[in-house]
Amino acid sequence: MTTVLETCGISPPPGSAADLSLPLCFFDIIWLHYHPIRRLLFYNHPCSEAEFLNTIVPNLKHSLSLTLKHFLPVAGNLLYPLDTDKSRPLIRYVSGDSTPLTVAVSGRNFDDLTGSHIKESDQFYDLLPPLPPATDDGNYKIAPLVAMQATLFLGRGICVGVTNHHCLGDARSVAGFMSAWADINRHGGDEQFCSSPPCIFEKSVMGYANGADEKYWSAKRKVAFTAPSSLPVPSGRVRAAFTLPESDIKRLKNRVFSEIPGLVNVSSFVVTAAYAWSAFVKSAAADEVDEGRDEALIIPADARGRPNALIDPPVPVNYFGNCIGGAMVRMERKRVAADGGFVAAAAAIADRIKNQVNCKDNFLKGWENWMSERPNFAEMNRLGVSGSPKFDLLNADFGWGKGRRLEVVSMDEDKYSMSLCNSSDSEGGLVVGLSLPRARMEAFATIFHDGLKQ
Repeated sequence: MTTVLETCGISPPPGSAADLSLPLCFFDIIWLHYHPIRRLLFYNHPCSEAEFLNTIVPNLKHSLSLTLKHFLPVAGNLLYPLDTDKSRPLIRYVSGDSTPLTVAVSGRNFDDLTGSHIKESDQFYDLLPPLPPATDDGNYKIAPLVAMQATLFLGRGICVGVTNHHCLGDARSVAGFMSAWADINRHGGDEQFCSSPPCIFEKSVMGYANGADEKYWSAKRKVAFTAPSSLPVPSGRVRAAFTLPESDIKRLKNRVFSEIPGLVNVSSFVVTAAYAWSAFVKSAAADEVDEGRDEALIIPADARGRPNALIDPPVPVNYFGNCIGGAMVRMERKRVAADGGFVAAAAAIADRIKNQVNCKDNFLKGWENWMSERPNFAEMNRLGVSGSPKFDLLNADFGWGKGRRLEVVSMDEDKYSMSLCNSSDSEGGLVVGLSLPRARMEAFATIFHDGLKQ
């Protein structure tokens, strides 16, 4: 259904960038063995194949090259030592390194792919660029970090796909890079971008961090490194998006306040995450869960600029890399799945944000136990949150307007996660994206929509 027309390597402009070597910090090391993050951005932009190949693609190549000048790690590689006793992993860019860009044309139905309805996950995979295979220089495994793809839907739109190794950077970093690429493409040059504060890549902004780098590497180096693989086909998953417009979010907030007057930190994020989490828990069939296990919602939180118990002064907001802390909300399954489960979940999430994420003494506290506590997660039924409306890729405008739909395809590899982004509809609000087995997705959809009628 999708035909690849070209794959080429895009490098920063010749002579514009010096070599760069960045040893991974503990925020990066956490993600060394995690699957790649795969995102798709769909744009309404009717055009012919001639316009796409003769104008749009050359512009994308030129602007990507200019953008890489400002984001050297994206063009670099992960170097993973073969002798983990003597060396540590690093990200390295040297002159001549490049980021692969695939150009393709798809015969799939653009409107079907960008709709909110339930659809098979597998049909998205050929819109995603694969990461090139790792090589071996005798001292390191050398693994590319990023791959890009631009796919034309003839007369209908364009999809920009990005696959990245998580150790390169978190959602804020990748969204920043994609937004910069879009801005440079829209303006035809990087003059305007050059007026912004440059990204900080050096890991020294973390300070010593109480020896966290050494402790995390000591644990992770015992795990064999495997270069990222392609997505499984068939996946057995379906995808769907569920919008909560501002009017529904306001009603959900009022429902919380009516039952718990005076509760603070009841944001749009809190009620959306709580409502989706409660519906997700209720949607599980009897053979999908262990009723004796607790339910857990994993909430990521950007640590940049945020006072915390580990890094002082805080990491600058223009740092590029991984800088994610977070919180885990843990509740008994019967509480989340009860009729009042949404309100109970909202109160628990608001409390965790207030007393951990927004508390200097508690945020990033206990970092030394994160690795040892991970096996305990197996005792819980979990739902993670992927991305954040604060770093919304739909705002990346390549000159074709805002994005129509964001799909976080790598959620197919999680058990389970939900994505959150801002709605592009005139009513505003937030969009919850999910990847689930079909029966559970259908159950979730019914619970989600019926709950809003109460």
